[in-house]
Amino acid sequence: MIFKGKTVLITGGTGSFGHELLKTIIAKDFKEVRIFSRDELKQEMMRIQLNNSRVKFYIGDVRDRDSVDQVMKGVDMVFHAAALKQVPSCEFFPMQAVLTNILGSSNVVESAIQHKVENVVCLGTDKAVYPANAMGMTKALMEKVAQAVCRGLSEKDTKVSCVRYGNVMCSRGSVIPLFIKQIKEKKSITVTDAAMTRFLLPLDEAIKLVLFAFSNARQGDIFIKKSPACTVGDLAAALKELFKSDVPVKNIGIRHGEKLYETLATIEELRRAEDMGNYFRVKMDDRDLNYNKYFTEGDKKEALLSEYTSHNTQRLSVKGVKEMLLKLPEVTAEME
Repeated sequence: MIFKGKTVLITGGTGSFGHELLKTIIAKDFKEVRIFSRDELKQEMMRIQLNNSRVKFYIGDVRDRDSVDQVMKGVDMVFHAAALKQVPSCEFFPMQAVLTNILGSSNVVESAIQHKVENVVCLGTDKAVYPANAMGMTKALMEKVAQAVCRGLSEKDTKVSCVRYGNVMCSRGSVIPLFIKQIKEKKSITVTDAAMTRFLLPLDEAIKLVLFAFSNARQGDIFIKKSPACTVGDLAAALKELFKSDVPVKNIGIRHGEKLYETLATIEELRRAEDMGNYFRVKMDDRDLNYNKYFTEGDKKEALLSEYTSHNTQRLSVKGVKEMLLKLPEVTAEME
């Protein structure tokens, strides 16, 4: 009932995540949903497909504060998904990632506060933890920007939080559709490194994480979804078995900015995190600029912790990966 009578804004709402969140909202009691993005073609396709007068479409860019302010008037809740997310493109055009992922996010958060929005949830990524690429670096700074604003807010002000999770299965940029396409075309499956591990998260679980954040956030919280993982080699093997394929697997090497495994939470974050069952709540670091005591006092607990990574989380076997894949309509549709 969190959307009852509410006007909800989804930035980057024409993406795969925006589509799924929109489906969730319009199945409930709501006042209005606003889709904000730069892509007029995708907006037109969504408008025709939905044919819902309570879903409004706004052309604009998070980089342009005026367009953000225009769409923010009268909004109760914001889900901020607009971002440049492709690792290679951000590596080659890092300033574009800065403008969208950092400055654009600042525009959204500041505008929401100015317009007295109730709740803002920003979409993060595992690549923001120990970032090794421009995409991860800019998304990490998005989290820092959001939390910096929160330090000047009370719990009665606009609530700003973030969610962080690993790869969403079958979303845009996921390797699963690529592997399926290669299998059906009887081409080699191109794997960057068979030993590489990645978190696995169905899109509906990512949506549940966002809804959990809207319902439970305090200022500056980061919510992390606990997720299983597998090696890329086992993912390819699972798909080959499901599609009864004998195509070869070809290792092509790690791409620009990729990591062998992903991390969802650092040691320091876990030290101050609250275990909420399926989620971690990482509380905002509320220290001020009086740093002396942190140079002279340590924390023995930290030495007993390790990061939460795709290498040390629950590791799925090929059988486990197949079971997860069979729950995805995008995969079962390709098997018909």
